[in-house]
Amino acid sequence: MKNFITQAIETAIEGLKNEAGGPFGALVVDKNGKVIGKGYNSVTSTNDPTAHAEIVAIRAACKHLNSFQLTGCTIFTSCEPCPMCLSAIYWARAEKIIYACSRKDAADIGFDDDFIYQEIPLSTENRSISSTQMCRKEGLKAFQLWVDKENKVKY
Repeated sequence: MKNFITQAIETAIEGLKNEAGGPFGALVVDKNGKVIGKGYNSVTSTNDPTAHAEIVAIRAACKHLNSFQLTGCTIFTSCEPCPMCLSAIYWARAEKIIYACSRKDAADIGFDDDFIYQEIPLSTENRSISSTQMCRKEGLKAFQLWVDKENKVKY
């Protein structure tokens, strides 16, 4: 396991050397101990705020497996995942997360995601980004089509 966390840290350093983005790297390792996805943060080089290391690694692993789920896989990451990455890991159904630095360590160097963790439990009216619901009735049409769809792939 130490080998994989070391590789995740080395991946973070590789991303920094490539001027890709922040100091984060991640691996997805399958149940047989094989690296099937690897990524470093490339937010600033791609102008993609979702291009966090874990997301990049998850995308690569899912492509490798030709599946949208990472059942039985472990995510090794150089830092505790942010709320977006943590959510993606849950959606991908990974089995385990192993990380090196904590979110406090990240906050200490200017990557403070704690405000997002604090926003999540708030009602939509109390969050710092305004949310307004509209056209619910029309929106439910797509949901009904999903309910009626016979060949849907559940996830």
